[in-house]
Amino acid sequence: MRDKIQEYAAVEAAAMKFVNSVAEGNSTYAKELFTEDAVLFGILDGVMERGSIERFYNNVDTVGAGDNFKARIDVLAVEETVAVVRVLEEGWGGRIDFTDFLLLLKLDGEWRCVAKAYNQNSNTIKHI
Repeated sequence: MRDKIQEYAAVEAAAMKFVNSVAEGNSTYAKELFTEDAVLFGILDGVMERGSIERFYNNVDTVGAGDNFKARIDVLAVEETVAVVRVLEEGWGGRIDFTDFLLLLKLDGEWRCVAKAYNQNSNTIKHI
């Protein structure tokens, strides 16, 4: 059952922790959002990334977002205890555009992310 509109705002606020971490190059905010056992999947510059969310934290902490970084949060669905969020990123690290999908669960009354899957826009891939 679709949840109340106020719950969409709570999910958006949770996802903002992700955006703030990326924008500031500081994983501290994201660590409040993701569960300890959260997973990551995606292809970065043609190389498959999968596994622990620690990979994401490392990327955030070692590559600054850049002065022209922009992000948009779209809350796609909120269904009582599960939510799906799409985050559009432009200019991460000064060159990469991403579309991230975050899967959140409501755990002990708080929206927490359990999985992140992403697409790197093909026109921003740096071939290694």
